[in-house]
Amino acid sequence: MGAINWGDAPTWLGAIFAAAAATAAVWTLTSQRQQIREQREFIAEQSATMELERAELRAVADDRRVAQARRVRMACDRVGPNGTDPVATALSGYDHWVVRITNTSDAPLHNVAVRFLGSAGGRHRAAEVIGADGTSQGFPARLVGPDRLFTFISPGWNAAGVDDHRPSAWFTDDAGVRWHLDEHGKLEAHPEGEPE
Repeated sequence: MGAINWGDAPTWLGAIFAAAAATAAVWTLTSQRQQIREQREFIAEQSATMELERAELRAVADDRRVAQARRVRMACDRVGPNGTDPVATALSGYDHWVVRITNTSDAPLHNVAVRFLGSAGGRHRAAEVIGADGTSQGFPARLVGPDRLFTFISPGWNAAGVDDHRPSAWFTDDAGVRWHLDEHGKLEAHPEGEPE
């Protein structure tokens, strides 16, 4: 056996330590990359969860916003010149609409109006508004309280005119949103207000 060349031993030790340091650096980089990947996945999952929560909160807010408006009912009847007398109506035909707006919500409605829109673009407002107490009111009905009914009576037309002028209700909910309700129950928000 020959003697160890001590001049080569420090070189060997340096190479071993350098290899160990390189291995540690590679391990550290791999570990950091793995941690970054896991953090990105966690952030992506949290973002997706937060977006779902935001969407759910928006849906709840939209439901709350529309809840009062959904509780407004409109009943429409074509009647003859003698009110609802079926014999007189059969003889003379319908000549006007009677529209009942009922607020079944827990909050008041504001500026409730019924208009009768003709196919040729004619717009007529109710000729008479009868409040919950049976007295004649101004147009529009400024305030319709909870569980109240207001009756809107159209101007008179011939039978064809009645069929041509369809009732359409407009009201503002307690949150200040303006709504449109047609005779078929279709409800739409109109934040810009009633079109002229």
